[in-house]
Amino acid sequence: MATGLLAACSSARDERMNTAAANRTPVAHNTIVDCPVYDGMTKKSAVLGQMKTGDEVQVTDTINAYFVRVRLDKGGQTVMGYMDRRCFGVQGSK
Repeated sequence: MATGLLAACSSARDERMNTAAANRTPVAHNTIVDCPVYDGMTKKSAVLGQMKTGDEVQVTDTINAYFVRVRLDKGGQTVMGYMDRRCFGVQGSK
């Protein structure tokens, strides 16, 4: 029984992860605290940039319980990275 439940959860997650990025609409959010933008989903990942309170980024995906994928402009270039959900307060948990 537990195996079937695990398979169902895994299947739903895999289906969501296989959705084309173009089908996901980025949503603009403002940060509520100063937060780094990482190049990976750990706090040991390289920092791509530092967002200040009130800065706006586009959240493109809610990756897991801790991180969201974001898109931002840095030096005239679009950069994709990851931020801690807590940077956005209630909005980051949607």
